[in-house]
Amino acid sequence: MGSRASSSGTPGATPRKTKAGKYLTFVLAGEEYGLGILSVREINGLMDITAAPQLPRYVKGFVNLRGQMIPAVDLRLKLGMEETSYTPETCIIVVELKRKLMGIIVDQVSEVLDISAAQIEDAPSFGTMVNANVVLGIGKAKGSAKTLLALDKLFSDEELASVIAAV
Repeated sequence: MGSRASSSGTPGATPRKTKAGKYLTFVLAGEEYGLGILSVREINGLMDITAAPQLPRYVKGFVNLRGQMIPAVDLRLKLGMEETSYTPETCIIVVELKRKLMGIIVDQVSEVLDISAAQIEDAPSFGTMVNANVVLGIGKAKGSAKTLLALDKLFSDEELASVIAAV
């Protein structure tokens, strides 16, 4: 009797079957990424961002979302990419993370894709601009690869608490 490996092939990794679903895809530095649609609350164009002192560099400040101030995080900076000027295509994706709302600034929103388990491969340990522990997998859809991000792993509990507390 042999032991059974997870469907992802990597012991301890999230099984591929549980990664399948709908993803909001977007562009950062010319590369395509995706976030699970269930954590996305809305998509907005770039809004006025109110700066605040003593925040991490990747937190650009706060935006007023219908009377509620939420942090605005530049995902390029959070992922260690080069900062760039915002353009008319720049968007803020409002996500819910651990029952808190946060705005994530991306270069451009693409589309919502339904990605099956068969279309998702495990994250490579090299060859990507993004730290592998925040990558859920690589989704192959519509003729290209999209790096699927694990939103819950982008921020440590301490980082999230300090950003939210600054509001």
